[in-house]
Amino acid sequence: MFISVKELELKKVRFEVAFPPGEIDFQDDGDRLTQATPLLAEGSAELLPHTLGEIRVRGHLAVTMQCDCNRCLEPARFPIDSSFDLFYRPSEEDSGEEEAEIDEGEAEIAFYEGAGVELRDILREHVLLNMPMQRVCRDNCLGICPVCGQNRNLINCGCEAKLVDDRWSALKKVQVRGT
Repeated sequence: MFISVKELELKKVRFEVAFPPGEIDFQDDGDRLTQATPLLAEGSAELLPHTLGEIRVRGHLAVTMQCDCNRCLEPARFPIDSSFDLFYRPSEEDSGEEEAEIDEGEAEIAFYEGAGVELRDILREHVLLNMPMQRVCRDNCLGICPVCGQNRNLINCGCEAKLVDDRWSALKKVQVRGT
């Protein structure tokens, strides 16, 4: 759904959408993140008065995402049920300066180019930002054995990993002569 500035000049736009799995591409940096349930979103978009085209989009979304656990590599699900209140300002043409200073309040504002913003892109970004940094299937996940590669949640392999600090390995070759 495209949210047009021209349409927002006339009225506030309300939305209630459902994106089925696969309709929004969540692949990010080779991550195997997929959408497990339909993404349901509702809210509104409005053009803020006394601004030069600043758009406020607020609402609520609910979806369950799936990706491999960072510890054991088994599929893990991550429910997201979150509200959002976002601001978008039209991007300014390059003024010739390499860097532009922004104040603290502008750090929370995103920019758009053209005639408006795409709701699908807004929802995608919000989902990615709400995913946990450490994606584990459960808090007590034991992960994969570094020796045999078995999933420790399923099998107690009994392997013992020997911790070797390579920084000291050169000292093993040193021979001490009696004085």
